[in-house]
Amino acid sequence: MKKTGFCLIVFFALFASCSQAGDLEAIKARGELRHLGFPYANFVTGVGDGLEVELMRGFAKHLGVAYVFVPSPHSTLVRDLLGRNLVRKKSGGVLEGTYSVKGDVIAAGFAIFPWREPFFLYSVPTLPSQVFLVARADAPQIPIKGSDDLEKDIAETKALIGKSRLIVVNNTKLDPWNYDLEKQGSTFLRFDEDTNARDIVRALVKGKADLTLLDVPDVVLDLSDWAGKIKVLGPLSREQALAAAFAPSSPELRDAFNDYFAQIKADGTYALLVDKYFLGIKSFFPAFFLNKD
Repeated sequence: MKKTGFCLIVFFALFASCSQAGDLEAIKARGELRHLGFPYANFVTGVGDGLEVELMRGFAKHLGVAYVFVPSPHSTLVRDLLGRNLVRKKSGGVLEGTYSVKGDVIAAGFAIFPWREPFFLYSVPTLPSQVFLVARADAPQIPIKGSDDLEKDIAETKALIGKSRLIVVNNTKLDPWNYDLEKQGSTFLRFDEDTNARDIVRALVKGKADLTLLDVPDVVLDLSDWAGKIKVLGPLSREQALAAAFAPSSPELRDAFNDYFAQIKADGTYALLVDKYFLGIKSFFPAFFLNKD
């Protein structure tokens, strides 16, 4: 019995280590911080750098541990952190299945949504964003003039959709559920959640759809890459917050990141990183970058 009891203790200890992302002391003992991400805009470029890569590499150095990037496509991103799949339902999110935990933090332009919040420990916002409606440059829709009333601007933008073919991506910032677009009467072209945003714009330019949703980081890059071929019609969302996401088992790690982020935001290091990877994005959200608290 004693041997059996000992074996059970060892088993459950091993299970716990495989089923939870590590907290601060566990990561220091392991000697590495595992960053979960996938190629997305300039957050993670896929060639060894990106805003989130440099941010997490700096955090790992701050902790005195090695930095390890763990490639994780959007479709498995959450389960690689939580060991469970997060499935969106109309009533909210539901955790399903049991999987191996592969990382300690998600950092890939990850948005804070109410339906996600119960399942993560989010850091302070690391970057604001917003979702816009984008069309080919030769599309008949005319961009809205814009006003001081964001709700009015959103309503005007939605009115431009009509019966158009609209590219959407489930379980991401480009999910039509987030913006009540199901009633617009458009036809949704549902791209796989692992689709690169550059492929979405390419499909739009080639005429496979009439309109698409894009968030600000992609808009900043795509207006340059596809100059003269696309146009922004107007906003579809209020301002959104992007943040690093930690497992509920990692409160001290999250707090340590918040302290580190406050330091590099206050001393200007983070602003330089943003300029390096998203030059021009500050003009969309000047208040965020003026606030050094």
